[in-house]
Amino acid sequence: MPAARGWHGYRLWTVVGVVVVSLLVAVAWFTPALSVRTVRIDGLSAVPEVDVRGRLEIPDGRSMLRIDTTAIAQRVAAIPKVRSVRVQRKFPSTVLVTVVERTPVVYFEAPDGAHLIDAESVEFAIEPEPPIGVPKLRTEGSFTGSAAARAAVDVLVTLPPALSVQVGEVVARSISDVSLSLRDGRKVVWGGTDDGERKAAVVLPLLTREGTVFDVSSPNLVTVK
Repeated sequence: MPAARGWHGYRLWTVVGVVVVSLLVAVAWFTPALSVRTVRIDGLSAVPEVDVRGRLEIPDGRSMLRIDTTAIAQRVAAIPKVRSVRVQRKFPSTVLVTVVERTPVVYFEAPDGAHLIDAESVEFAIEPEPPIGVPKLRTEGSFTGSAAARAAVDVLVTLPPALSVQVGEVVARSISDVSLSLRDGRKVVWGGTDDGERKAAVVLPLLTREGTVFDVSSPNLVTVK
């Protein structure tokens, strides 16, 4: 009998616990006890904050438990200059939106302005003026469009930082014929997008030599003219 009474007591307290938890969840879900009071947005530089807030769609007084963080992130990520978004609940009353923006690594000129391309070869914006410090993409012949952009980006993201800041223009004639025009007038013949790490390793020592054209297209047989 004592064991039976103990079992019934355990069941009773279990039921009471479930009821209490259910009441607490109901209070948090349907009342302002855990309502959103603050929305903080981090990581913005090029994207106006008003554009992000316009996509949040969090009603006043909405419970923290009732906001759909995935849907919010998807709406903000639809902004062209946004690369990724993370939406977090910070209890008791703050929603934190962390944005990673797309940044240009190259651009090409067109009648409507400068078309910006990021490190994932995504064309994400058109600006009236070229961004300062970002190299220009120039193509020749029939090698244009996304194929040329990918070739230029593949080369640029492989460059050592000490060289990438010197590049003023990327000339892409084909996927196997890419060259870099440096801001001081020198030229680096890169060749194809393959073997990038080896080319990146030999190019800086090569640039310490006298010359105007530095060819690393065959990194085991580099030349200077």
